Amino acid sequence: MGLRSIRAMASPALALLIPVILAVGACSTGSRTLVPPGTSEPDKYLFEKGTDSLNAKKWLPAREFFKQVTETYTQSPYRPDAKLGIGDTYMGEGGAEALVLAINEFREFLSFYPTNKRADYAQYKLALAHFRQMRKPERDQTETREAIREFQTFVDRYPGSELMTDASAKLREAKDRLDQSSYLVGYFYYRQRWWPGAIDRFKSVVKEDPGYSNRDALYFYLADALVKNKQEADALPYLQRLVEEFEQSEYLQKAQQKLDELKAAQAAKSAGK
Repeated sequence: MGLRSIRAMASPALALLIPVILAVGACSTGSRTLVPPGTSEPDKYLFEKGTDSLNAKKWLPAREFFKQVTETYTQSPYRPDAKLGIGDTYMGEGGAEALVLAINEFREFLSFYPTNKRADYAQYKLALAHFRQMRKPERDQTETREAIREFQTFVDRYPGSELMTDASAKLREAKDRLDQSSYLVGYFYYRQRWWPGAIDRFKSVVKEDPGYSNRDALYFYLADALVKNKQEADALPYLQRLVEEFEQSEYLQKAQQKLDELKAAQAAKSAGK
C-alpha cells in the first residue's frame, strides 16, 4: 500500500506523522546494530567478527564490524585494535583512494594511542601505505619521500620491533628508488656530455645516501665525467671506492683499468717535475 493510500485512510493528525515515522525508521535501519540480541560482550563479538572477515579478505563487512566497535563502544579495550583493523581493510582493498583512507586511519591511531603496544604496527602500516604508492624513478617521487620519512620514523622510534627487518628493507628500497631518480637525471646529463651537470647530480646522490645500492654505476660515471671535465685527481677516489666496495660489478674491470691509467699518468707527471 502506498503512502498516498495510507494518508487517505488515516486521520489528518496521523497522516502528518507518517513521514516522520518513515524517516525515523530509515535512520534506525541505516544504523542498525550488527550484534544479536542478548550478546553478553557485544564489543568483543563485533571485534571477533571483524577479525574473521578481515582474515577472509572480506574488506567491507570487516570494516562495518570494526566501525561499530570504534563508534559505539568508545571505552572498549578492543577499540584500538578495531581502529587498526579499519586501516587494514583499506590496505587490503588497495588502490590510491583506499590507501589514502588507510593512511588517515593509521595517523589517527598514532594520534589517539601514541603509547599503545601496537603503535609500531600502525607506524609500519602508515609507511607501507605510502610505499605502495611509489612511482617509477622517472616519475614524481612525492610518495617515495613520504615512505622514506615514515619508515625512518619507524626505525628511529621502534628499534626493538619485530617488524624492524622488513621495515629496514623497505626503507632501503624506497631510498634506492629516490636515488635512482636522481641518478637517471645525472646519467641523462652524462649522455648529453654536459659534464658539470652530471657531476653535480652524481655527487648529490653520493652525499645524501652513501648506501645507495647502485653506487657502483654511480662511482664509475661520476669518475668518468670528472676525467672528461679534466678533473682527473678528483676522479681517483671514486674509482678506488668502486674497486674496494664491490667484489662483483659490471663496472669493476673498467674501473680498475681506468684507475691504473690515472695512477700511471699521475706518477709520470710527478716524475717529470
